[in-house]
Amino acid sequence: MTDREALASLLRERSISFGDFLLASGQRSRYYIDARKTTMSAAGQRLIGRLGLEAIRALGWMPDAVGGLTMGADPVAFAIARASADAPPPIDAFSVRKAAKEHGTGRRIEGNFISGAAVVVIEDVITSGGSALQAVEAVQAEGGRVLGVLAVVDRMQGGRTAIEASGLSVAVITTIHDLGIS
Repeated sequence: MTDREALASLLRERSISFGDFLLASGQRSRYYIDARKTTMSAAGQRLIGRLGLEAIRALGWMPDAVGGLTMGADPVAFAIARASADAPPPIDAFSVRKAAKEHGTGRRIEGNFISGAAVVVIEDVITSGGSALQAVEAVQAEGGRVLGVLAVVDRMQGGRTAIEASGLSVAVITTIHDLGIS
């Protein structure tokens, strides 16, 4: 079994529920993908780290760091950063808060991010593209240069198109079709 097949199997086993769900995008769906049940698992971390790093490098992206909106993007970014330690050059990780802290440094972006850095924005599941675009906006407002967006799962509901319409390339590791949902 390939890493991609193993990830799809793990997502099907751990992360997909059927019923009536309200998504973050405001849309209703007959299925929900809680990717965190996979991305926060030991097996998921190993697979996503390798596959994410492979996708980034296949596109020729050379980011200083990867990250996105907390908390869906966090385990994916951390897995990619860890995988890069074994396959240099290393890539660091960061997290984007939904709003800046009101205490301490007051930062909206935490971790290994500096102005001028080349970054790949991470998303666990793309539906409308709104969360990824929110992270892109935060990174650009802090002086980051976004190379593109990487998602673990594309629900194929227009999010990729919305992100690409903003001028960014999108890489996805798997789609709902790979998970057996149509």
